[in-house]
Amino acid sequence: MEHGDHLTDVTGGALGRRTRRAGRGVGRAQLVLGLLCSVLALGAACSRAESDPPAERSAASSPADAPAPADAAPRIVFLGDSLTAGLGVAAAEAYPAVVQQRVRDAGLPHEVVNAGVSGDTSAGGLRRLGWSLKGRVEVLVVAIGANDGLRGLAPRDLEANLATIIERAQARGTAVLLAGMEAPPNFGASYTSQFRAVYPAVAKRYEVPLLPFLLAGVAGVPSLNQADGIHPNPQGHRIIADLMWGQLKPLLTSRHTE
Repeated sequence: MEHGDHLTDVTGGALGRRTRRAGRGVGRAQLVLGLLCSVLALGAACSRAESDPPAERSAASSPADAPAPADAAPRIVFLGDSLTAGLGVAAAEAYPAVVQQRVRDAGLPHEVVNAGVSGDTSAGGLRRLGWSLKGRVEVLVVAIGANDGLRGLAPRDLEANLATIIERAQARGTAVLLAGMEAPPNFGASYTSQFRAVYPAVAKRYEVPLLPFLLAGVAGVPSLNQADGIHPNPQGHRIIADLMWGQLKPLLTSRHTE
């Protein structure tokens, strides 16, 4: 996977990559096996290894802490990796762009910003948080950590990074929605269990809504993924967007009517 450095405003146009639809649906037992195999395959596919140390939990301010103009459009920022960036699909087909359409249909004024960067870890997401929070960010969707699990990074470091991201966002008055990730099974049951437990623990500590698994209903289903069996195709992204919107809509409407 290639690593990018830009944020994409999904309200604008962009050239996308062609997608390939693969296979047919499988049975329930095969879906579970497919999920494990898909996540494991993603670990092998991520050849760009990072040596990111755990990010420091510093409360230091950044230029993003400066208040946005009062007339600026409210933003929803999706902080994530290639699953959020929409690797392999057109920008307009990635789930943040689909969520943008849901926002418009609901008559809400928010602009969605896709801050997904392929190959990024939770430490990388924390390092670029200041940039991601620039402007009038009302909601930050934290959908990061899959690459931590793929590389077997310590769950305690994932927890520390997610906690710091949420703390900094809340300190700005930004609401947070956390999306859970899964670790591959090759590190053992204990690791995968500890990794999975990080997300609900952090969500409970900071009282933020939780989408238990970003790829629920999509991972391991060939017809919803690209030929690599890893990244969702446009149909898969639409399913993710529907799951995300179910959590995001109440958060947006409650803030917009306050």
